[in-house]
Amino acid sequence: MAKAAEKIREFRAEAKFQRTSPQKAKLVLDLIKGLRVEQALNTVHFSTKRMAPVVEKVLRSAIQNATYVSQEQGLDVDVDNLYVRTAVANEGPRMKRIRPAPMGRAFRYQRRLAHIIVTVAEKKPVTAISAAADSTPAPAAKKTTKKAATKTAAKPAAKTAAKKTAAKKTAAKKAAK
Repeated sequence: MAKAAEKIREFRAEAKFQRTSPQKAKLVLDLIKGLRVEQALNTVHFSTKRMAPVVEKVLRSAIQNATYVSQEQGLDVDVDNLYVRTAVANEGPRMKRIRPAPMGRAFRYQRRLAHIIVTVAEKKPVTAISAAADSTPAPAAKKTTKKAATKTAAKPAAKTAAKKTAAKKTAAKKAAK
C-alpha cells in the first residue's frame, strides 16, 4: 500500500517572455500534451510552426531537469517512461506600441508575450490493485452495449420512414408537373 500512496514526481521547465502570443504557442503545445517524451520531441522537431523550436528547447530542459533531480535526490526515474503531463502558455506582460496613422493621428497596438511551461511526469506502472478495479466494471459495460444495440436497432426504422416521406414528396412533385 505504501507504493500506491507514493506521490508521482513532476519535473517542469519554463521559458518566460517569449515574443509570441499565447494563442500561437498553444497551437504547438496542444500537439504534445499527453504524449510520451520521445514522441513529443519528434512531433515538435518536425512541426513547421515558428514556436516549435522554443517548445522543443523547453521540453528538453524539462527532461534534463528530471534526470538531474533524480541523480541529486537518488530517485529512480526512467526517462523512457516520462510523458508530457501539462503544456501551458500563459500570457505575459504586453508591450504597448504606437503606429503612425493618417492626418497626424496614432494607432495603439500591443505586442503580446507568452510564458511557456512544460511539465513531464513518469507514467505509473499498472499494479494488481488497479487491474482488479478495471475488471469489475466489465459486466456493466456489457449492459451498456445491449442498450446501445437496442437504440441502433430503432434508428434505422426512423431513417426508412424519412426516406419514404421524401419519396412521396418527389412523386407528388412529378405528378404536379
